[in-house]
Amino acid sequence: MSFTGKYELQSQENFEPFMKALGLPDDQIQKGKDIKSISEIVQDGNKFKVTVTTGSKVMHNEFTIGEECEIETLTGEKIKAIVQLEGNNRLVANMKGLKSVTELNGDTITHTMTMGDLTYKRISKRI
Repeated sequence: MSFTGKYELQSQENFEPFMKALGLPDDQIQKGKDIKSISEIVQDGNKFKVTVTTGSKVMHNEFTIGEECEIETLTGEKIKAIVQLEGNNRLVANMKGLKSVTELNGDTITHTMTMGDLTYKRISKRI
């Protein structure tokens, strides 16, 4: 199953408490909570390029399944991580106390981030 495509954010759960826990300033949280971000994923075998555009903020990440890479987080920090593929539709990464799971089902991507007992969930549809 290929992740390649453009996806628009449809809904999110626990955005504000999760972003506060990450340490984002309140003004950024307020600005970001109502913006429909666009995620563009290009998959070439085990190589991925992910671009997330939220208003004027653009995040680029590139990784190869099973190899250490540098990931830019929501706070702009760059951290080392290894992304694994579970089955043929789940990307899983553990980084600095944060677990990220991106699951593709048909034209819907569900991205869940968990930090301690706090979970942030985003649902995006292919456009």
